[in-house]
Amino acid sequence: MKFGIGCFVTDEGIAPGALGRAVEERGLDALFVAEHSHIPASRRSPYPSGGELPRVYYRALDPFVALTAAAAATSRLVLGTGIALLTQRDPISTAKEVASLDLVSGGRFAFGVGVGWNREEMENHGTDPTTRGRRMDENIEAMQRIWTEEQAEFHGEFVNFDPIFSWPKPVQKPHPPIYVGGGEANFRRIARFGARWLPNSPSPEALAPQLAKLRDLAGADVVVSATHIGPHEPEKLAGYEELGVERVTLQLPTAPEGETLGHLDQIAQLIAKLG
Repeated sequence: MKFGIGCFVTDEGIAPGALGRAVEERGLDALFVAEHSHIPASRRSPYPSGGELPRVYYRALDPFVALTAAAAATSRLVLGTGIALLTQRDPISTAKEVASLDLVSGGRFAFGVGVGWNREEMENHGTDPTTRGRRMDENIEAMQRIWTEEQAEFHGEFVNFDPIFSWPKPVQKPHPPIYVGGGEANFRRIARFGARWLPNSPSPEALAPQLAKLRDLAGADVVVSATHIGPHEPEKLAGYEELGVERVTLQLPTAPEGETLGHLDQIAQLIAKLG
């Protein structure tokens, strides 16, 4: 089982290049960064975990810019969006960003995507929250065509373009792995696109029955799971390993460089206890 880091990269925390270098130096294999383009001042959508929206949501860097900086400072680290809010993005522009980052990183990009939860944020991008699932499916399909076809064309309910040329193509073939964030409502989407699952799991016990359902639906060859948890006791990490989880991405607090390096040292020590 592999170990990575999931976090918000902001203007108030460690710089993305220094973060990527520090994660790689400690033997972790991946860095997944979150996305919010903005937070509406008139937000009505409740924060999924309850309470006030954390400060980092307001100050997140563009994930593709942050990951490009991390790519330049590393040589082995997998660089992922965790997650990109695909329902708020133009698929042609996003396909170009994904392919470009995969190229400049030498084929190290992982494309984590999700439908999102902040309805006002979606609406500001012209997205109807009630159709966000169908829109995301079209965006994924359209991007897959752009990545794999010399002249890509798509005509759908939300995405519509005549044949286009778009380069570069991704280094990874047929394209970078797609990780779908969220719960069981995404299982058919994961199976349809041959994607991987990026759940936010509180424990191996909670993940086990969900993972069994997904494997029954999509097949074990399709399902490669990664999960976000806090830096808990080694026994919990061992539980994920027993489930056949590909990677655990441990949540890293957003903090200045010195404090962040201390957190990373603690995470590295925890992982070392697993042997």
